[in-house]
Amino acid sequence: MNSHKVTKGIERAPHRALFKSMGITDEELERPLIGIVNSFSEIVPGHKHLRQLAEEVKAGIRMAGGTPFEFNTIVVCDGIAMNHTGMQYSLASRELITDSAETVVNAHQFDGLVFMPNCDKVVPGMLMAAARINLPSIVLSGGAMLAGQVGENFIDLATMFEAVGAVKAGKMTEQELHVLEENACPGGGSCSGMFTANSMNCLTEALGMGLPGNGTIPAVMAARNRLAKYAGMKIMELVKEDLRPREIMTKEAFENALKVDMALGGSSNTILHVLAIAHEAGVVLTLDEINQIAAKTPQLCKLSPAGSNHVEVLDRAGGVSAVMKELMEHGFLHKDAITVANKTLEETIAQSSVKDRRVIRPVEDPYSSTGGLAILFGNLAPDGAVVKQGAVAKEMLVHQGPARVFNSEEEAVSAILGGNIHNGDVVVIRYEGPKGGPGMREMLTPTSALAGMGLDSSVALITDGRFSGATRGASIGHVSPEAAEFGPIGAVKEGDIIDIDIPNRKLQLLIKVEELEQRLAFLKEDSTQQAKRELTGYLKRYSKMVTSANTGAVWRY
Repeated sequence: MNSHKVTKGIERAPHRALFKSMGITDEELERPLIGIVNSFSEIVPGHKHLRQLAEEVKAGIRMAGGTPFEFNTIVVCDGIAMNHTGMQYSLASRELITDSAETVVNAHQFDGLVFMPNCDKVVPGMLMAAARINLPSIVLSGGAMLAGQVGENFIDLATMFEAVGAVKAGKMTEQELHVLEENACPGGGSCSGMFTANSMNCLTEALGMGLPGNGTIPAVMAARNRLAKYAGMKIMELVKEDLRPREIMTKEAFENALKVDMALGGSSNTILHVLAIAHEAGVVLTLDEINQIAAKTPQLCKLSPAGSNHVEVLDRAGGVSAVMKELMEHGFLHKDAITVANKTLEETIAQSSVKDRRVIRPVEDPYSSTGGLAILFGNLAPDGAVVKQGAVAKEMLVHQGPARVFNSEEEAVSAILGGNIHNGDVVVIRYEGPKGGPGMREMLTPTSALAGMGLDSSVALITDGRFSGATRGASIGHVSPEAAEFGPIGAVKEGDIIDIDIPNRKLQLLIKVEELEQRLAFLKEDSTQQAKRELTGYLKRYSKMVTSANTGAVWRY
């Protein structure tokens, strides 16, 4: 066992003495040592309950003959970090989470690992760590928040951001806003729509790294506690069988996960994170391949923000396993892929079925014949851009309009809330990419303001930053290369006509080739054209290390 490096032999007597200072017995040291990588925090709603959930995991580990040790990683609440400098740290936290898990695990030599994330960057950060460390591992998320309710209407965090725009537009009173505020987030868990956190928790299950139910069982349900016990027991089986993450996270597993993502209509951020996880797993994956998967996979679900259903409704309808069963029965998935259940995918979901066809549509009658996400290419995004097409109004799938250019999110928000954006405009927000931001901030505030003001079906938004999974509308992000890397988005001028054609995967700046080349050359020569931000500390280091969105914003080494 790996842990013998710190528990066996005369030379390890000092190590055993340190274990015994914590109350660990000789008998416990004879068992496999299991690390519980917990992202518990009292500042994040999705993570506040994870300390209690970890006790259930420990119970499962002990029942199956192991000795658990819990330690922590950091976590950022994207909602609280939104629309200020805090959002610069959100994506950047992913690498810190991966590195911290690697550090603690390799310093203490565990035999197996249970990763406990829940929110946006923590899930991919821990999956990246699992792939990098490559010890037997299982992921247990904290579960989804229940939807809020006002009258007969179910609401969530996206409702709150859109309500701000409604108040600014005079469509809602501040008193009505306060009622929503009191009810939108009724308890702990990852925010209740198919936003980034829940998208990644569902993809963890589809990737084979989480047990059935991982993506959808609400945080407050006893079933989540039982799942935690099963995760604790199952890690002991994985240790015994020496089944490691890179044997599970194969190219076929990533293809399965992406197909489920397209069927669910997941967050555009999943593309960024799946690329990064694949990179750590040594799996080659490109945006072109993702586009091919999207073009062939039907969208079977429309969950908030694209529809009115929330994750708890998907859970009652059969969850991720039911979506996979529907896809598998029509030949979409690699059924022989291995999962942390220590079975093939086909065996893992054998007992699953769709319980509500209003929530999970059949392949023969999907919401769309293509997936919920699309990758766009063109002279404005030579290396690609991402849009959540399943949440775009039909009239905005094809659109031409004049560019309204802003060099920061704050400038754009000020213009939107000030009533300076009009029907037909294409809002361009640049210098918000991985390097330029730095940190590739989410643009939930401007997109929600547009939706709240009733402009989401007539105004498009394009950025080298990214969008929250709660975003809806013609919101195109991850434009690569980014402006800070002298990408074409940095050369767009006020009033330029931009052509968006989502069905044909096109994003074009309608100027002559020679004109674009001249502008890009000038951009490189005249550094005063670039947005300048004073950086210190971690963000300064991050901006020097990070790569483009089309690579998953992984680091250069």
